[in-house]
Amino acid sequence: MESNWIEHRRADDGEHVGWMKPVADGFVAIDLLGRPRTEIVDWLSAEEVLDDLGLRYLADPHELRLDDGNWLRVRIAEVTPSSVRVKKDDWGDMTAPQIYFTVSLPVTEEQLRPLLR
Repeated sequence: MESNWIEHRRADDGEHVGWMKPVADGFVAIDLLGRPRTEIVDWLSAEEVLDDLGLRYLADPHELRLDDGNWLRVRIAEVTPSSVRVKKDDWGDMTAPQIYFTVSLPVTEEQLRPLLR
């Protein structure tokens, strides 16, 4: 998160769903992974995009690029203003070892991407 980003919370429930990044005479909507979701738009348009996006994309499976270049299926476990913590997907196996990785924000598609189905 950059220092000039403005936190955006949904009006309905106050849930943090992203940031508004001031650019020129408008704003860019930034999701919780630090990824731009709009071009430069007005405030209301950026709010609408973030509100519509919500948090559902965080529940989807993702792939993390490991140091050796291979991709590992992961689930997002935690998002903070500075990083994303992901967990190796264990498909709910309670006996599996819990393996976590941390990725700094903003996350790029080269680091973490939605799982291609």
